[in-house]
Amino acid sequence: MTIDAFIDALPKVELHVHLIGSASVPTVLELARRHPGSGVPTDEEELRRFYTFTDFPHFARVYGAVNALVREPEDIATLVLGLARDLASQGGRYAELQVTPYAHRVVGLPMRAVTEALDLAARRSLTEHGVEMAYIFDIPGEYGEEAAKVTLEHALQEPPAALVGFGIGGIEQERPKYRDAYRAAFTAARAAGLHSVPHGGEMSGPETIWEVVEHYGAERIGHGINCLDDPRLVAHLRETGIPLDVCPTSNLCTGQIGRIEDHPLPRLLAEGLFVTLNSDDPPMFATTLADEYRVAARVFGLGRQDLAELARNGVRASYLAEERKQALLAEIDALTATA
Repeated sequence: MTIDAFIDALPKVELHVHLIGSASVPTVLELARRHPGSGVPTDEEELRRFYTFTDFPHFARVYGAVNALVREPEDIATLVLGLARDLASQGGRYAELQVTPYAHRVVGLPMRAVTEALDLAARRSLTEHGVEMAYIFDIPGEYGEEAAKVTLEHALQEPPAALVGFGIGGIEQERPKYRDAYRAAFTAARAAGLHSVPHGGEMSGPETIWEVVEHYGAERIGHGINCLDDPRLVAHLRETGIPLDVCPTSNLCTGQIGRIEDHPLPRLLAEGLFVTLNSDDPPMFATTLADEYRVAARVFGLGRQDLAELARNGVRASYLAEERKQALLAEIDALTATA
């Protein structure tokens, strides 16, 4: 079995992927043509150029423009089902999809309509594509107290059946302005039984990771790559086993690293940290979950056993039911034994 065939066959879970960012080019074209005048190109070649990012703020602007295309419940369901279809073609079995309720509120979508669309899409993802879908509601960190309030309200009052977590993303440098509101939102979400899965240490330093660990009760951290700047933090993450959801191609495309060869994935693994491999916003970054495994193999020299262990980490770090975890781990073991 070639390494590519092994990667394709490897059962995978996706723990860090965003609803809007998961939209494939055909899906975005469909939405752009459905909602003309949005500023998002309706020509495929122009759309691909539109997705060529210069830095994170540029990415955020593009992301916002695509987000504005999601105006009806049917648009939300289309995105979820598109992701399920794409993951199924790559050996994906489960995803924890990050949804931003605030973005849907500002375009006028009622909470109940959003939740019904997410519930419907989760059911169809499993029956039509064999992909189990769970959701994480995240606060867009640059939008402050109102965004925190809307996200928490939706999570507590009208949650989809598959809601498992509460997070925060966006531009990390904006968060200190709203520190108290964000801490309070995470406290309330955790009290309601939601898992804490914030972004941290993607575009800012270790101080953001300490903040989410000490004040958000982070159980898993999105990105976390800049933990390496603080040996004490590295030791803490290693001792506690808090997983880092790492997305190499994303970090390259948003300018967090200069070359893919510079990505700290090998150092994170060498430090004994709990790492999962993810795609973040795959079509926007011209990648897939399977491609992230190919990067790990071709750029960093990881072999079959290493790749299988990353896949196992994803399963272990997920919020799947325990019996589903064990079944997936057994599948990974069986493949690895015969590869």
